[in-house]
Amino acid sequence: MLEVRDIEAGYGGIPVLKGLSFSVPERGIVTLLGANGAGKTTSLNVISGLLSASAGRVLFGGREITSMPPEEVVRLGICQVPEGRHIFPRLTVRENLLMGAFLHGRKDEVEQGLERVHGLFPVLRERSSQYGATLSGGEQQMLAIGRALMGRPRLLLLDEPSLGLAPMLVQQIFRIISEIHSRGCSVVLVEQNARQALKIARHGYVLETGRVIVEGPTSDLLSNEKVRRAYLGG
Repeated sequence: MLEVRDIEAGYGGIPVLKGLSFSVPERGIVTLLGANGAGKTTSLNVISGLLSASAGRVLFGGREITSMPPEEVVRLGICQVPEGRHIFPRLTVRENLLMGAFLHGRKDEVEQGLERVHGLFPVLRERSSQYGATLSGGEQQMLAIGRALMGRPRLLLLDEPSLGLAPMLVQQIFRIISEIHSRGCSVVLVEQNARQALKIARHGYVLETGRVIVEGPTSDLLSNEKVRRAYLGG
């Protein structure tokens, strides 16, 4: 479904990705692991069109999207949930969700999307008229994921979805990510909680200074001594 090939990218002339390559199969779920600064978020930003690559290619369903603007990437079915949530604090929960559907404006499709999101996150129905700023951190994360789902993604890019959440909420968020995947949506998961990420993903890539240094089925990564020492406390 997604092919990232030899991508080079950075900020202000400072390279971050240095020939990065990885792939996501149809209906797959993969995780990108690595320390801060390894290039995980930069990878997602290149895929979603928020950052231009200086070299390499990104293909989605066999179609090149390397230089495509973000709105066109969303239109193709790739939606990103950014680190830090970035909801609209002065809009209501419903208005935040509707912002996620701005490219799919048919009323019946929007209402169907709201029903799907409310099914996954019942609390968002209850908080529908509240402003985003009044939600708890966990509720804001649910809203950020729900907003992305309103774009009807075929591929969901999740950047640190458990960041700053209490352990009970972390478990809930990961259950919901598994549910989203089980409904046919492919997922790229960037997550500091490596143990949880490796439990729900099928394949993983470990990044270091903008390159993949280890990859494989998550069962292999869980038993890899280098991965265990660096990310699992083994």
